[in-house]
Amino acid sequence: MVQQTYITDVLVVGGGTGGTAAAIQAARRGAKTILVSEFPWLGGMLTAAGVSAPDGNELVAFQTGIWGAFLQELQQRQPGGLNNSWVSFFSYDPRIGAEIFADWVKELANLQWISGEVPLEVFKQDNCVTGVRFADFTVEAKVILDGTELGDLLALADIPHRWGWELQSEWEEPSAPVEFNAITAKYPVQSPTWVVLMQDFGADVAPEIPPAPNYEPALFAGAWEKYGAEKFLNYGRLPGNLFMINWPICGNDYGEGVGRLIESAQNKSEFLQECRWHSQNFAHFIQNQLGRRYGLAEQVFPHIHSAFALHPYYRESRRLVGVTTVKEQEILPITGGRVAELFPDSIAIANYANDHHYPGFDLPLQPKSIRWGGRWTGTPFTIPYRCLVPATTDGLLVCEKNISVSHIANGATRLQPVVLGIGQAAGMAAAMCVELNCQPRDLPIKALQEALLQDQHAPSAIVPLFNLVPQHPQWLQWQTHYLHEPQAYPHSGDCPSSSVDNYYHSESYLVLTRSADCFTGIFQIANQQDYRFTITSPPANVGQNWQLVTRRSHIDAQLQELTHQQRITIWGHLNQAGNWLLVESLELYPS
Repeated sequence: MVQQTYITDVLVVGGGTGGTAAAIQAARRGAKTILVSEFPWLGGMLTAAGVSAPDGNELVAFQTGIWGAFLQELQQRQPGGLNNSWVSFFSYDPRIGAEIFADWVKELANLQWISGEVPLEVFKQDNCVTGVRFADFTVEAKVILDGTELGDLLALADIPHRWGWELQSEWEEPSAPVEFNAITAKYPVQSPTWVVLMQDFGADVAPEIPPAPNYEPALFAGAWEKYGAEKFLNYGRLPGNLFMINWPICGNDYGEGVGRLIESAQNKSEFLQECRWHSQNFAHFIQNQLGRRYGLAEQVFPHIHSAFALHPYYRESRRLVGVTTVKEQEILPITGGRVAELFPDSIAIANYANDHHYPGFDLPLQPKSIRWGGRWTGTPFTIPYRCLVPATTDGLLVCEKNISVSHIANGATRLQPVVLGIGQAAGMAAAMCVELNCQPRDLPIKALQEALLQDQHAPSAIVPLFNLVPQHPQWLQWQTHYLHEPQAYPHSGDCPSSSVDNYYHSESYLVLTRSADCFTGIFQIANQQDYRFTITSPPANVGQNWQLVTRRSHIDAQLQELTHQQRITIWGHLNQAGNWLLVESLELYPS
């Protein structure tokens, strides 16, 4: 039987977080694009893998590009808003996230989405990738993007890539091991988690959750001991009385024989079965300990096991050997500063802490967090375009967790918002390569950066600046300035405040941020960047004590200037799960 062959400008293989963003951006730029996904939902970690309480890029200044647009769309579509859990400022029903991505794809006549297919063979001519064969068809494209969860095209095309740890002697990374050991052997990559959604049925009526054949309750003993049951459940609380179960402490991270993921199809299948069973057993344990009020969520994901995500939350995959490799020291803040050094070819920003998952083992890592806005946040860093480009192969870009990054640095580059940014940049680059008839390695970087900054649909920041929100009239000016003058990029991560402060006190901005609830009360300083607030009005909240947090730089500055026991008025949103009041605007109480 002769297979059908499609010919296109850009082919994106994998409908995960990065692949979805890449396909949308390439098509928006005008390239004829085909997106082939394994699963019926687009969005990967953000939807199909069930991680609908994403981490990183939470500050308003970092909510740009497709990530920012996704948050804005969620805010409009999610009843009750996104301020539901304490692990994230954004938690939502994954069905709504999947709808958003599907709707964006439908809007693009030049984007064809084919689901239910995985790559089987990659075609190359000399040293250039030219096409990919699937079970029922072949696609030939000018530029091909690997957006698979595990870097499948890298293996199929025999493109140089890494899997596992690097020693300290390789790149002098401070947190890398000096020599290989039992941990590096047992866990060559970070542990995946098969997310399961549970539901509060409100009474002891939830259907019983059966244990899987390999149930060992001792594996989960003490899972929420340091938190209490309520706080444990509220970790990933979603709207509609749902709970995202993605818990690292004696929970459902699973890493036993994780190397099987890149071995034979049978070995991979066995690992995935065990991984899902492990989450089923944890859900059974939770119900057994906390009662039949809690059961498996009903009819969430589109398959027979509808409480379980469509695939695991993969934290690490095969990693490209690229033109450059992002190393741990390149994501750490400059000595005495709050930001990492700026890559001259930056195409995306991130700010999450370095976070590694290995069951029963905590890896000591160099700190990259600061107290900011009344809470902890990660220090910002950038992603260079060169880590998306293979060192020796043409015709291909990567756009997922498969970028050229060390095992250690992957703990900070793998998060959902930055992968969306990577995907957006890769999609833009692919479309521009088609326009200019050039290979990805020859694409003019400045042109790519300008295209990202000035995209008509979702302009994306590529220089992290704490105090410059994307709506600011000088946003593009300062982003461009530091790209042209990287040596001037401030170690504080703030552009000159005199240039931006007036905007945050303008009438239009105050109207934007005061569409929240209003509270008056007494401000207290518990510690540096640790603020409390006792409400004196409205009457329904009198006497309540809340932690004050913010995602806005000028509010962070205002909080630092307040004095203990000062009376203030706040516009914001209460979060019962985290016991915090998210401050959008504040003013001194009139005397």
